[in-house]
Amino acid sequence: MQDVTIVGIDLGKNTFHLHGQDRGGKAVFRKKLGRRQLVEFFATFHACTVVMEACAGAHHMARLLTTFGHEVKLISPQFVRPFVKSNKNDFVDAEAICEAASRPTMRFVTAKTESQQTLSALHRLRESFVRDRTRTINQMHGLLLEFGVSLPVGKASVARLPAFLSEHSLPPRLIAILQRLHEHYKYLDSEVGHIEKEINAQLADDELGQRLLTIPGIGPITASVLAAEMGDGKQYRCGRDFAASVGLVPRQYSTGGKATLLGISRRGDKNIRRLLVTCARAYMLRLEGRTGQLADWVRAMLTRRHSNVVACALANKLARTAWSMAAHGTAYCAGLTVAAD
Repeated sequence: MQDVTIVGIDLGKNTFHLHGQDRGGKAVFRKKLGRRQLVEFFATFHACTVVMEACAGAHHMARLLTTFGHEVKLISPQFVRPFVKSNKNDFVDAEAICEAASRPTMRFVTAKTESQQTLSALHRLRESFVRDRTRTINQMHGLLLEFGVSLPVGKASVARLPAFLSEHSLPPRLIAILQRLHEHYKYLDSEVGHIEKEINAQLADDELGQRLLTIPGIGPITASVLAAEMGDGKQYRCGRDFAASVGLVPRQYSTGGKATLLGISRRGDKNIRRLLVTCARAYMLRLEGRTGQLADWVRAMLTRRHSNVVACALANKLARTAWSMAAHGTAYCAGLTVAAD
């Protein structure tokens, strides 16, 4: 098997299917291995190109196989799907991964470091707590409304729920239920606060994150997510490629020489896209007191476009600015970026 130059792995939870090809694309071997067997196989196998889909466990496996001297590449699953032949099985998927990786124009995903993955896990945990907190607040509102009590909108009214309940004549059992929900809300709120403090502490030690914080509208959560997901930005050719990867550029449906641009594609990481659009809206809310080229550009856009369109356009600009600062090591300055010290 010394003529094998590329190995495709269809990742699984406990079993892994391998497809090896030579330089000419001819299949050399197929193997089904367990996790321990896979590690032992590549530890003794000659250095080659190993390709996997960028899915659960791929980044850890990429780091591990790199230590054995292999060149590891990750491909987005959507780019592998067109190469799957007729009936689908694990070996066919592994072969399709090899075929996709052999294309000269294929785009690959950069493997994350352990710190990047840990920070991403922290953000996912925070999002889960925030969703549960919102769900708990809505449930308290709904239960009270069933008994003809309208709780004022906002977190302040939820915080003083026990005092609010004493002002109304409600069934004792309902009050007990609402108190349990209130205790759950306080737990979730405290957990969100603890996680945000931890994120801020990590961000304080991140040089890139501190520079991203200087971009107007960008807050600690967005800066931390961008630093973790984007890294040094070298995997993207330009700022537009990064904006396209998070779905902030128009979808294109062009044919016959006629260019047709639709709404934003909404591809890629929806969390980063949501955060950037939220940052853009926060910037626009305080537009009256802002000066500079960016503020003038937003005002000019608002005179001829709907605010939703302007928000997406501004999010696109923020994404490109963040990529430029990460890829070129620059600091934000109104109107341009300058080299960081």
